[in-house]
Amino acid sequence: MADETAIVIHPVSPQGGRKVTAHALGVDADLGRAFSRGDVSEFLRRAGLEDADLSEDGPIQWEGGGPEVWTKET
Repeated sequence: MADETAIVIHPVSPQGGRKVTAHALGVDADLGRAFSRGDVSEFLRRAGLEDADLSEDGPIQWEGGGPEVWTKET
């Protein structure tokens, strides 16, 4: 069975930034709080996923808005 790694970028939190999590081999891991696409790229690079497609059409699940959303709307 091939490993399916799921990356989720959560909605902007009240404190700012978006939580980034990965699920692989039955384990959930918090990769950090991103404040930009660059942060997401760095977290994924550190996790060994440096070639991940960050677009909304890619494998990443963007919750609460796509890769252009980094602030909470009021």
